[in-house]
Amino acid sequence: MEVTKLKHRFGKMCENKALEVEIKIGEEDASNISATSINCREAYIVAVDIGTTTLRSHVYDIEAKVIGSSTKQIELLYPKAGWVEMDEDLFYRQFVDVVCDSLKDAFVKASQVTALGISMQRNTFITWDRETGKPFHHFIAWRDTRSDDYCSTWNKCIKVRLLRAMSTFLYTVTRNDRFLASSVFYFKNQTVPMRLLWMHDHIPELRARMLQGQVMFGTLETWLVWKLTGGERHVVDVSSASGTLLYDPFMMKWSTIVMSLIGLPSDILPEVRDTAGHFGTTQPEVFGAPIRIMAMAGDQQAGMFGECCFGVGDVKCTMGTGTFIDINTGGKPHASVAGLYPLVGWKIKDELVYLAEGSSSDTGTAISWAQSIGLFNSVEEISKLITSVENTDGVFFVPSFSGLQVE
Repeated sequence: MEVTKLKHRFGKMCENKALEVEIKIGEEDASNISATSINCREAYIVAVDIGTTTLRSHVYDIEAKVIGSSTKQIELLYPKAGWVEMDEDLFYRQFVDVVCDSLKDAFVKASQVTALGISMQRNTFITWDRETGKPFHHFIAWRDTRSDDYCSTWNKCIKVRLLRAMSTFLYTVTRNDRFLASSVFYFKNQTVPMRLLWMHDHIPELRARMLQGQVMFGTLETWLVWKLTGGERHVVDVSSASGTLLYDPFMMKWSTIVMSLIGLPSDILPEVRDTAGHFGTTQPEVFGAPIRIMAMAGDQQAGMFGECCFGVGDVKCTMGTGTFIDINTGGKPHASVAGLYPLVGWKIKDELVYLAEGSSSDTGTAISWAQSIGLFNSVEEISKLITSVENTDGVFFVPSFSGLQVE
């Protein structure tokens, strides 16, 4: 399978400290980025990974070697039981600082950076005023469970039950996989709709401004790009959008069905872009020089790409705060009745790759919990504990304090 990649071609030109760069990306940017006279010492890429608890920035040179890094802990807020938030102003300062610190570590200036790429935790979102830029609330993290009651009520309501019944009938008639997927449609905390609806119902100002068409919605990277570009771009990567449950991966557009179902306007949603392309350029004062944001991807999709899971059937398992198993399903979204969620892996020009994903939200959380109640003092002791028991007599512990995404 031929995969679109960054191709660095070294020839005789490198003897003169120059490089020919061919970048196959989306939209208008190939002509803007491709060059034949970029100094080898000035072709650097900054990659930032936004995890659930950790923020990392790496600077790569032209040989894809890490020459500078920086890490910061993301401060999570727990205002009430089950609520998980992030202070948006603190997070923005941390993002800028971690990039600047990695550049300092690499002895590289912002003016030498060719591109900035961002991978991020998905489904953490914020809403803000279109006119003033003022947020209506903090970031609502993907692990937040305040909408538990909403999920339970909505999954039993007549609207959702009717949607499932109609989808089952349509699938029987048409055999269209889109209807098979929606025949088992349900809301869950890890996706956006119910948490967004909760915010709408509990924040009067948000509700009023939404009626006036003055609300902007965004996941982490959407808000970051909006801030970094001085409010010029309201965009999201397709891989991140596909995980929100507000996006239809079969039709490759925001879902009018889901938005109509929960009664929220579609004008709050950002423009969906390919995974690779020009998302915007940072304001010069942010890093000391403008940097082009050239790639964004959800963390699990970025992990698939980074592990070179390019073939249909390739599988990746990531264990961090949660455990995520992703399967490459090729150019067709996977319709499952077992809870595997269809996602867009990445879209680069004409190349569109889908994934099927199952998850458990509490792998790292369970380890921290076990440590907090004194089962062990350090993570290194877990292996000894496991091997100390010859037989569990059929007893298993499933670390799913927030539920499983696969049945």
